[in-house]
Amino acid sequence: MKNPLARNKQVGTLIALMALVCVLMLIFCPGSYFTAKNAKSMLFQFPEYGILAFGMMLCMIAGGIDLSLVGIMNLSGLTAALILLALIPEGTEASAEFTAVALIVSSVAALLVGALCGLFNGFLIGYFGIPAMLVTLCSLQLFTGLVYGITGGPAVTGMCDAFKEIANGTIAGTFVPYVLPIFVIVLLVVAFILHKTKLGREIYYLGTNRKASVFSGINTLKTSMLTYMTSGILGGVSGILITSHLNAAKSSNGTSYTLLTILIVVLGGVHPDGGKGDVVGVTLSVLLMQMISNAFTLLHISQDVKNFANGALLILVLVCVMLIRKVEEKKKAQQ
Repeated sequence: MKNPLARNKQVGTLIALMALVCVLMLIFCPGSYFTAKNAKSMLFQFPEYGILAFGMMLCMIAGGIDLSLVGIMNLSGLTAALILLALIPEGTEASAEFTAVALIVSSVAALLVGALCGLFNGFLIGYFGIPAMLVTLCSLQLFTGLVYGITGGPAVTGMCDAFKEIANGTIAGTFVPYVLPIFVIVLLVVAFILHKTKLGREIYYLGTNRKASVFSGINTLKTSMLTYMTSGILGGVSGILITSHLNAAKSSNGTSYTLLTILIVVLGGVHPDGGKGDVVGVTLSVLLMQMISNAFTLLHISQDVKNFANGALLILVLVCVMLIRKVEEKKKAQQ
């Protein structure tokens, strides 16, 4: 987001919404919301879909969208699970050194699968000019179908305890889960890409005006492929985390995350048409949505109602964005 004033307004709005959630929970559920146990629970939950939201953010800033991220996540998670089980079968013991090697090999394989899925999307979008929504919607079904075809339906389980510790363990028995520094590292890497690299500048240019980007000498095919490849890698990271968290790899993991990540990204200030947005807004949006989701859980609100609320909120945010855009266009026309 290039306009500092607009960014400050976005950040201020998100912080105000977070404060509103705190006030409401102070009224309705103070005994269970404001506890160390609940705070620890929230720290474990948001990184897997927060990292997925960063992938969605990159694609939307570039003027596209990645609806296949959940499919990439599950295919990558399945890859990690199958390789890990091949190296360390269920019920067998392995040395710490071999376990570490197995975890690295399976994780790298998952990230490679995510990268290849992203490159596939980026090539179709950049080379053939097929709308990103159509490409990634189709590839979501493709990747999900692959997972279902490989597993036959039932979840793949039985991974070693060390793998389960990735998403469920804490650093040296402290309050801090392993997933938190992973989230922070991803956040910093994505921020670096967007604001300190040539690729980041090209992502913003591509989202602002694709035709102008072509005439300015930007290789739109290369930029599209790198953008969606990065998104795919982030999907791979989320795949490792969610598979570790649930100790299960299957095609139905994280089915609600597609809508959730779009909501997070738009609420975080990324414009639906592309060209605007940054990591700060999306990070605050991730935290806000975790606070809301946790509040719904403590208030015993069902998942169906959560999905309805997320959908309604996304529509409301999109309407507000478009109304603000029309007002700004009228102001420019009058000047």
